[in-house]
Amino acid sequence: MIFREIINSIKNNHSTLILIKMGIEFGIKDIIDILLVAFLMYQTFLLIRGTNAVNIFFGIIAFIICWFVVSFILKMELLGAIFDKIINVGAIALIVIFQNEIRRFFSLIGSRRNWRFIRWLANKAKMANELKNFEVMQLVLACRNMSRNKCGALIVLEHNATLSEFIASGEVVNADINSRLIESLFFKNSPLHDGAMIIANQKIVAAGCILPVSQNQHIPKQMGLRHRAALGISERTDAMAIVVSEETGSISIVQNGKLTADISPEQLERFLSQ
Repeated sequence: MIFREIINSIKNNHSTLILIKMGIEFGIKDIIDILLVAFLMYQTFLLIRGTNAVNIFFGIIAFIICWFVVSFILKMELLGAIFDKIINVGAIALIVIFQNEIRRFFSLIGSRRNWRFIRWLANKAKMANELKNFEVMQLVLACRNMSRNKCGALIVLEHNATLSEFIASGEVVNADINSRLIESLFFKNSPLHDGAMIIANQKIVAAGCILPVSQNQHIPKQMGLRHRAALGISERTDAMAIVVSEETGSISIVQNGKLTADISPEQLERFLSQ
């Protein structure tokens, strides 16, 4: 259409008018629009990268391209009508297929750490979740001892997003943070050693909790269900997880879907202090 208008304008000597029209049809707002769409698609890809949903994502992109070619370029009415019907119900299908990714996306948007301009409003609430030096040392001491004894452990620290859904799946403890208590709960013969411990508001709230398992395909094979569960909870919430491997005794930190493996007790202390 634009090229046709240019040709017609040259014939009619209305070049100035066409320049104005071209400026209206494709201006700065359109460039911003394209960049925003590209940014959202890139962020969507980052959310599902490494999961089974990434193949579905590329499949949907390929289908949209085919629909555009058939409906708007080739203008095939029958096939285009079929594609249009599929597109109309596509939103519901996307919600069903990407429900975990959509939940994580809105959780990241709503997280208080992403709204820095109102962060000062949440300072009082954040203080309730900050660990004191004594509590940090108790956690580090427990992890160091469990690492030496190769006692597997999974400890989750609540941040801004509530973990009540996962707390309800375990046994309520509601005790002060104590290294001996932590070690006893994760002792191999303890009935709660296989689940996760959740710490919130400077308390050991629950133990033996069931966490969602990450579907990330890039997790090293030597890492078991504890590491996958730690990644799963960090992908769905802003919580931080500490994992002690039962096979190697190594300590790992998981936060925001990223795993930092084989850290020392001193590094763990710095993580928790920060």
